[in-house]
Amino acid sequence: RERPVLTSSPARRCDPRIFQMLAQAAILSIGLLTREFQITPAQVAALFATTLSAQFLGSSLNAMRFDWKSPVVTALSLSLLLRADGLLPLIVAASIAIGSKFALRLNGKHIFNPANIGIVSMILLTHSAWTTPGQWGTAMWFAIVIAGLGAVVTSRAGRLDAPLVFLGTYAILVLGRAFFLGDPLSIPLLHLKSGALILFAFFMLSDPKTTPDGQRWRMAFTAGVAIIAYVLAYHFYISDGAFYALAALCLIRPLIDLVDTAPAYQWRDEPMRLELPPIGRAGVRRPIFAPAE
Repeated sequence: RERPVLTSSPARRCDPRIFQMLAQAAILSIGLLTREFQITPAQVAALFATTLSAQFLGSSLNAMRFDWKSPVVTALSLSLLLRADGLLPLIVAASIAIGSKFALRLNGKHIFNPANIGIVSMILLTHSAWTTPGQWGTAMWFAIVIAGLGAVVTSRAGRLDAPLVFLGTYAILVLGRAFFLGDPLSIPLLHLKSGALILFAFFMLSDPKTTPDGQRWRMAFTAGVAIIAYVLAYHFYISDGAFYALAALCLIRPLIDLVDTAPAYQWRDEPMRLELPPIGRAGVRRPIFAPAE
């Protein structure tokens, strides 16, 4: 099924990923200076080197233009959310993240959010990697900073609805549970201002390339992630529930794409390449957007 491509508007001349990189770098810097971010410069460097190398290799093998922005975003996401004993688990996570974009594609789109599948894979397959719910502390100002920067980034990408629907749905479920059990509001509020949860909502879940293009479908998708994340966290006591929930729903997102008639999202400088299929009615090959994002 052919779908129109949503090109960047004149008001969105700068690639939203530039804003995301700046925001993530700022959050990482604040965390290293004021919070207990247990990641070394060598580990951060290994993540950047791996994502950029894997992107270059995948682009070369698939005759795609090398795009440095997405691997840098992935490296920053992993630097913020994943911790490990040594360099090897982080290198493997980064390799899986970027490799999944090239190996697991359908209808011109990669199936999984790269950083998300890298994190989930390492947590499931090893005991030497974990996520970072405790490093963010309980300071409200830090949560506000993350949310504020995230709102700017998602607005530039036209995806502010995704984190708002996710956080709104999740908050209703968590607060409703507290009211039902008679818990003090301080308990759910402590969870809701978690830096990891807010970062996940604004910088991972909102990825335009791995969420539905149509707003109604996207709202249903992100609400579904919130419901599954809540069930995993509060009924199965899985602290990484949000990451698992997103990975699971990304598996069914290609089915949503079959009925979603909204224009496919395109980064401003996204290249085209000529693929063999499909052939047009006149027997002319049609260019397909197949970016190395």
